[in-house]
Amino acid sequence: MAEENITVGVLGLGIIGSRVAQNLRDKGWKTFVWNRTPQDHPDVLDSPGAVAAQARVLQIFVRDGDALLSVVDQMASQLGQGHVVLNHATVSPEATSEAALRVGNTGAAFLDCPFTGSRDAANQGKLNYYVGGEQAVVEEVRAVLDASAQTVTHLGSIGHATVLKIATNMISATTVAILSEALAVCEKGGVEPSKMEQALAVNGCASGLSGMKLPTMLTGDYLPHFSLKNMLKDANFGLDMADKDGLTLPVLSSAAAAMIEQMNAGRGEEDYSVVYENYRNG
Repeated sequence: MAEENITVGVLGLGIIGSRVAQNLRDKGWKTFVWNRTPQDHPDVLDSPGAVAAQARVLQIFVRDGDALLSVVDQMASQLGQGHVVLNHATVSPEATSEAALRVGNTGAAFLDCPFTGSRDAANQGKLNYYVGGEQAVVEEVRAVLDASAQTVTHLGSIGHATVLKIATNMISATTVAILSEALAVCEKGGVEPSKMEQALAVNGCASGLSGMKLPTMLTGDYLPHFSLKNMLKDANFGLDMADKDGLTLPVLSSAAAAMIEQMNAGRGEEDYSVVYENYRNG
């Protein structure tokens, strides 16, 4: 149920942002939106600043750190006490910290709030939000998040949610990469790759992710639930973080190399499970 006198702004109307905005409207929230590329949406405004002038809670769904900081800067003159800015984009820890600083300088509150869940989860209002920031601020906006959420998990201070989101995406990227390799080994070994579904059904190595990705990989359906370009971006965040701390991540490095191969083939907008095309019928 929407709370009276609280308006929400959604900035970035991609696969997820557009669906979050629709969930908010469907549940009665007064919602203003903005997108870098103009789109025909109800209550669309022409700039981030215009959205901040109308909305108290601001949910940002953009692709990268540069876009995040640009949106924050364009809103800054309209921000102040009473505003809460939630960054839902997976960006670097450095960009997260800088965005929090710039928002804080205006008197507004900031939450580090990436999510897990893709297109279908967003359609159903079942995203899972990871949140970093003050507990009191989390509670202030929990009803807004609940409009598009299955869960809201407070994980610590600003930046902690970003690190955990990157870490979980490392697991997703490497799972799909090794699943692709396993299917290739089956094919080369004379085994029909579709038999993998039966084998995984009784095997402890199966996961929710393998169950979701395997059927579409077998049919070559790479309609994006989470794009290859975004998964590679997040993998590179993990590699950069490890490098700064003197860690070597050979498994993630291998998965990133597999993704780069399909990026170079021009398939960055497709689902990241397109890495199977490195081996499919090869």
